[in-house]
Amino acid sequence: MELQPGKFYVLRGENGAGKSTLLRMIAGLSEPTEGSITIFSLPSRDARARMGYMAHAPLLYDELSGMENLRFFARLYGIPSDAPLQDAIRRVGLDPALPRRVGQYSQGMRQRLSLARAIFHSPELLLLDEPFSNVDPESAAEIARLLGAMRSAGATILLVTHQVGLLASMADEFLLLSAGRLVDRGAMRGVHT
Repeated sequence: MELQPGKFYVLRGENGAGKSTLLRMIAGLSEPTEGSITIFSLPSRDARARMGYMAHAPLLYDELSGMENLRFFARLYGIPSDAPLQDAIRRVGLDPALPRRVGQYSQGMRQRLSLARAIFHSPELLLLDEPFSNVDPESAAEIARLLGAMRSAGATILLVTHQVGLLASMADEFLLLSAGRLVDRGAMRGVHT
């Protein structure tokens, strides 16, 4: 499978088809059992700084605030300033000044903070696993618009979702995975929502 720069891909498939596993392998968090993955002409592990990854589970520190969570992850990228973190939090519809611990966030707020963590460093490749889970319809539409704007700005997006209808007008191509294999790919037309 080859992905073109600046395109928006929606990865579909039944539960257990391997969608989350594929994203983890592209992100360099799991090793493929066969074959290889190259991102920006580099092994995926060497391209991590240029990727943003949002797992299906938010994977946040409950005892920290939203900003404290992002500051922790920003240090891994060598980002000392709060400015890109605050911008990312605002872009996903949260307040960077919210002092509440993440453990007290709603599921939708946790999802949005997880997305902020994936985008604060302006990644060239964005890997998202069910970013609309537990998010109300209005917030989901806002997230979809944000992703469309990121794609328009040149980011490549590979997104797993069962809510294809949110993206039908902005995604460039859908990819269908079955039993760990890419079995179909094509334009978004005719995709059932």
